[in-house]
Amino acid sequence: MYMAKPLTLHKGYDIKLVGEAEYTITDLPVSEVVAIKPPDFPGLVPRMMVEPGDEILAGQPLFFDKNDERIKFFSSVSGEVAEIVRGAKRRIMEVRIIPDREERKYVQHDPVDPSKLSREEIIQKLMEGGGWDFIRQRPFSLIAKPEDTPKSIFISCFDTSPLAPDLGYIVDFEKENFEAGLTALKQLANGNLNLGVQDQSGKHVSDKALSADKITSVANENIHPIKGPHPAGNVGIQIHHLDPIKKGELVWYIHPQNVLIIGRLFREGRYRADRVVALTGSSVKSPQYFRAVTGQTMASILDDRIEGDAARVIQGNVLTGINSSSEDFLSHYTNQITVIPEGGEPEFLGWLTPGIKKLSLSKTFFSWLFPDRNYALDTSMRGEERAFVMTGQYDKVLPMNIMPVVLLKSILARDIERMEQLGIYEVSEEDFALCEFVCTSKIEVQRIIAEGLEYVRLEG
Repeated sequence: MYMAKPLTLHKGYDIKLVGEAEYTITDLPVSEVVAIKPPDFPGLVPRMMVEPGDEILAGQPLFFDKNDERIKFFSSVSGEVAEIVRGAKRRIMEVRIIPDREERKYVQHDPVDPSKLSREEIIQKLMEGGGWDFIRQRPFSLIAKPEDTPKSIFISCFDTSPLAPDLGYIVDFEKENFEAGLTALKQLANGNLNLGVQDQSGKHVSDKALSADKITSVANENIHPIKGPHPAGNVGIQIHHLDPIKKGELVWYIHPQNVLIIGRLFREGRYRADRVVALTGSSVKSPQYFRAVTGQTMASILDDRIEGDAARVIQGNVLTGINSSSEDFLSHYTNQITVIPEGGEPEFLGWLTPGIKKLSLSKTFFSWLFPDRNYALDTSMRGEERAFVMTGQYDKVLPMNIMPVVLLKSILARDIERMEQLGIYEVSEEDFALCEFVCTSKIEVQRIIAEGLEYVRLEG
């Protein structure tokens, strides 16, 4: 095991919110309906492998990618295919399954030690047994292509986003599966596996954090202690500083919870897509962790646990998450659910109040006198979109060696050459989430970055 020199990032900001999950896990029973959602996978054109009425097993493929038939997507439960929900232009939106009410039945594979397999054998096992769809690539944040060879694989072992789940606490329940998953990924990375861990000298570090001393040694992986405010935990920020992406290069990445699922495939011989989800936010009565199956109904997680008449349900964190509801299903990559009050109500005196309970990164409100305060924020925008204002705000919260405003303007101008010069291949919309949060002009920064990446991918 190689311990790199600690990386300290100074730019960024930790948004401290009310509603952090307590260290309690509740096992949820499987909901009456489970749904796997093709829209969870960017760039996917699904082709069905099952029909309504088919009896299926957990770990059985449901559909594949039209552009690459080798990439399949698997059921998290056993049961009966109930419905294939289609949207506009007959796009497949959900594959709904009525799960078995008794014991879950799996497609069974032979358990195997990944250290004894070649890179090609590991790829084949993930493609046929389930788990390849968890491995994604930068640039573009798409599912990795099995024929590609990345220059490295990254795993961020901590999350600095608001109310993020403690990954060390989650992984601690399945250390052996995590170790097996790391071993498999090390083979895929040809030894160049990079793990970003939270430097233990940083502020507000949990004693349950997934630190270097808690990761059992796997030969040739690189441990990188990282200290700094959000977005220090973003895998894109870590790649930028530790192994920057140039045009034509690829870096793969994966979330620690998905490393567990891959580890189960090798140790248990089955695709067991259970995950621990943190239910957080100021509108949650008792924020805590839940063990659920991918595709679980949101209602089964939110049931009688939300307070207040109007609340915004978000799959993910408040910066990068997606609006959801109790009628929705737990998405494929979701590890956190945040519930906060809906805003939009008129405020008496507005800007004339001292703003003791209002979050401000400047000294607009007196709340800057209380740096350790947690805030119960709602969804209010506090303004509307207007022209770019050159304030330098983005540069204060984006710990990357790029010019964010100039990059955004080159995207709006559809200037591919300029975008490439300014580092479009190194960024993802989540890395710009804080820029959007602090933006005086209320610009939809993440949407612009996403559109720029898609434009370069299709036209560049």
